[in-house]
Amino acid sequence: MTATDPALTALSQGWCALSLLHGKIEARIERALQSGHGLSVREYSLLDVLSRQHNGPGGHLQMKQVADAVVLSQSATTRLVTRLEDRGLLTRYLCDTDRRGIYTDVTEAGLTLLSEARPTNDTALRAALDDAAKNPELAPLIRAVEELKVPVKAA
Repeated sequence: MTATDPALTALSQGWCALSLLHGKIEARIERALQSGHGLSVREYSLLDVLSRQHNGPGGHLQMKQVADAVVLSQSATTRLVTRLEDRGLLTRYLCDTDRRGIYTDVTEAGLTLLSEARPTNDTALRAALDDAAKNPELAPLIRAVEELKVPVKAA
């Protein structure tokens, strides 16, 4: 394959379309969450991920797992956790069985803010997808997102 190979060009164009779609969706949600709740997309995502933890076996996430879930480096995730902890939305504590482990839980204030922000996030997501679906180049990606079936883990 060469750099001008049509298959590579199509692949590159598909990747650019996916990147464009992601950027449009994230920007729309960011504006809605910031103006309505003072949250960034990353802050909302972190609260959402951490709110799904439970006290059963394997119920608390390690920082690497949290970082992977919110698509950030571990250091960026730690800084984000610290900011949200400073706002009273998260709390950290040592693991009972492994003193090297630190758990992070969402506080009542964090859960309240998350529940208030969730409809804003969902509405902005739906609006962004609807707008993007008007673009013929993005419409197939929208259909793929809407048809994607992600298994929901039982809590």
